[in-house]
Amino acid sequence: MMTAITVGVLRELAAGERRVALTPDVTARLAGTGMVVLVQSGAGSAAWFPDEAYAAAGASVVDRGAVYAGSDVIVCVRPPGDSERLREGQALVGLLNPLADPGLARRLAEAKVTGVSLDLLPRTLSRAQSMDALTSQANVAGYKAALVAADAYGGYFPMLMTAAGTTRPARVLVLGAGVAGLQAIATCRRLGAQVTGYDVRAAARADIASTGAAVLDLAVPTAEGEAGYARELSDAEARAQQAALDAATAGFDAVITTAQVPGRRPPRLVTADALAAMRPGSVVVDLAASEPGGNVEGSAPGQHVVTDRGVTVIGAGNLPAAVPAAASTAYARNIAALLGHLIRDGALAVDPADEIDAGVVVTHDGDVVQPQVRGLVEEDRS
Repeated sequence: MMTAITVGVLRELAAGERRVALTPDVTARLAGTGMVVLVQSGAGSAAWFPDEAYAAAGASVVDRGAVYAGSDVIVCVRPPGDSERLREGQALVGLLNPLADPGLARRLAEAKVTGVSLDLLPRTLSRAQSMDALTSQANVAGYKAALVAADAYGGYFPMLMTAAGTTRPARVLVLGAGVAGLQAIATCRRLGAQVTGYDVRAAARADIASTGAAVLDLAVPTAEGEAGYARELSDAEARAQQAALDAATAGFDAVITTAQVPGRRPPRLVTADALAAMRPGSVVVDLAASEPGGNVEGSAPGQHVVTDRGVTVIGAGNLPAAVPAAASTAYARNIAALLGHLIRDGALAVDPADEIDAGVVVTHDGDVVQPQVRGLVEEDRS
């Protein structure tokens, strides 16, 4: 008789992280396929999914040690801070970000743990769309960014006509028109703001126009990259873009920046000079804020900074965690779709010839097998 595979769900330990890798509804789906699901007590509480809901869905609610001890596959949102508790033969599935932290991949390989990272999914494959966690979480981030900007701005986003007079709509600039940027544009427009978008990619500028927003034309070269991402600009291109952006930014009440390059420091789009030229009371929301830096000079993850000029800079690098129920629901469905692809005949089955497996499987059988990550690990060793 074939033994059922056991999937474990850990409570996230990262500061401010409120998402959970599996929700009760998805847990019930997995249990219905014959999988055993172990959920750490309190794993979903920050996203308003109580232990009782998991138990009703067919999961066993246990402590953290029991999840590690009893699971074949452990699912997470971000890498667990105690990943050294993983044992040989287990799999870890989540947004592991190995391009930024190849050391984690090396440690997983040394422990003979199969590491699977959803942020390396080949996003151009139509059959991988249901597994695309970057897209699902970027949608949430773009939506929330508009609300954060509206909340921090001291005026109205829509035009209002009252007995006290007419108030003009807020002028909002969204930099970067990927999934997050387009969702931010759409949400700001629904809030009634006058929205302009900008992206270095010609195709993305067409997407901006399709939303009904205005397109900022800086008259700089396009920067089409691979897999739908923007390529890095040359020094001359970057200087030309920056000078034009600095001049344009001053005319907006709110700016939302969303530009990221996988595995690299986000491009700097809003400089100190641009911030100094903005009106007092203006707001800048940086979705790319991270420890190495973000799109906005002086932004810091999780912090609100007010410049001497009176411009509020919000480092919002993990906005999906601020919408935990919706973000977790979408992410859990991505996890379930990926598990449905990787688990065959009751066991994790890695096929190096499969494009999805080749993209997301970072470590397997004691080796770092994902080409990009392997190259970074080898660089660290040299």
